[in-house]
Amino acid sequence: MMKTVSPLLVAIILALACVAPSRAGAKTHSQPGPSVLIKQANPSQAANPAEKKQEDCGCEAKAPPDVLAIVDGVNIPVKDVDEPIKVRIAELQGQVTEARKRQLDIEINSRLLESEAGRLGLTSGELLEREIVKKVNEPTDADAQAFYNQNKNRIQGEFNELKDQIVSYLRGQREQEESKKFADRLRTKAQVKVLFETPTPPATDGDRARVFATVNGKRITSGDVEDSLKALIFSVQEQVYSLRKQSLDRKINDSLLDREAKKRNLTADALFDAEVSPRVKRVTTEDAHKFYEENKDRIDGSFNQVQAQILQYLQNRERSNAEGAYADQLRKGASVQVFLKQPDPPMFDIAIDDRPWRGGANAPVTIVEFTDYECPSCGTTQPVLEEVVKEFGDKVKLVARNFPLDQHKHAFKAAEAAEAAREQGKYWEYVALLFKNQKALEVEKLKDYATQLGLDRKKFDPALDSGKFADKVKRDLADGNRIGVDSTPTVFINGKRVREKSRDALKLAIEAALKDGAKK
Repeated sequence: MMKTVSPLLVAIILALACVAPSRAGAKTHSQPGPSVLIKQANPSQAANPAEKKQEDCGCEAKAPPDVLAIVDGVNIPVKDVDEPIKVRIAELQGQVTEARKRQLDIEINSRLLESEAGRLGLTSGELLEREIVKKVNEPTDADAQAFYNQNKNRIQGEFNELKDQIVSYLRGQREQEESKKFADRLRTKAQVKVLFETPTPPATDGDRARVFATVNGKRITSGDVEDSLKALIFSVQEQVYSLRKQSLDRKINDSLLDREAKKRNLTADALFDAEVSPRVKRVTTEDAHKFYEENKDRIDGSFNQVQAQILQYLQNRERSNAEGAYADQLRKGASVQVFLKQPDPPMFDIAIDDRPWRGGANAPVTIVEFTDYECPSCGTTQPVLEEVVKEFGDKVKLVARNFPLDQHKHAFKAAEAAEAAREQGKYWEYVALLFKNQKALEVEKLKDYATQLGLDRKKFDPALDSGKFADKVKRDLADGNRIGVDSTPTVFINGKRVREKSRDALKLAIEAALKDGAKK
């Protein structure tokens, strides 16, 4: 008895956050991976990861208990829960194993870059700009068209809609090629010793001191690699937990349904249909129109164009609610113990220097928000955050960081404009205007908002046009990528990521952080 989730939920609107496109292996903001554009290859063509001996991924915080639940005295073992999802779990764990292998190369290259930049008296960013960015030939419309034509059978969408993404992808590919050439050149001039070709996870805390490689005599340890993978490992832990929870819920609900069916001398399917179908409310055109009016700012297309999709989504939601209600009813009449625990988020050290903030300067709780001014969810979350900060006073400090997503055409420049306004002491006032005008963030509009706030346009306009603050935005992006930010808004409280961003949930998280701080 599984709750169904309509894929139209994503297609229509109501994701709770703006999500960054998948960028396999990409570290820079400008490189959407090919999965943004191209359908995945046939899964049947890939090797089944469950058929191979799975390497230790080091991504299980602790092994799940042998028994994940007890339903009316009957055990539900982890092996029964994992059986239908074992392939997907193996795939996720395999991602960590492969990432660990790549990360050692990344650590080596990072140290080579830092060393060369220091030798030349440059920042790492300046050196990358000189040796990579400036050497890349900007993809032309013709290049993008050729790529589209070559991959047309696998690309979802029309060329005009995807041109910017294709150009960004091609640019990223060329940057990667130049990056490899540059890294190879640096390696020929340096003393690099790789002691472990295949890094393995540390078995103990002491094992983190193992040396995997040296660069000009400086050590790269297991701990260095693991710290860089914290965000990925936690993401895998969350996904595995979600898979297990869904599978466990199905097991529990099916067990309760079977028991109830036997009591009533019915088949499980007959009982389920008899109990659920009458609870499903019929969705009308009026319901669909109301939904459209409430959410039209986030929906692309007229009501007539999306009416059928909305009706299907709402009807699926009603059925899902009915299934859930009946499952809850069955659980109330049973003894159900669940031992599956949600993974604890890791704590990240997030830089807050030279960033706009409000609240208490020496507050025991720091909230860091990564935001995108073109993201509707960010516009909704911002006033909630500010209200919570006001309520807690000097106990909380709210720090803003930029994370403009690739799919938002004007978000990066809007972030630069916010920095230009901050230079004149009007960051928060300017940001409020950006969130009020999320569909009007063209450069000329950004300058108009500066006029509305009485900013000095002779300073603001050149700063915006020259990209004076682009490096600040790129720094935020790099830091966000490092700690696993993949959507906006993303909020951290004292270094721990919080998923639920409602007012009540934020207050609970802040109160918990205050209690933790008081214990230390």
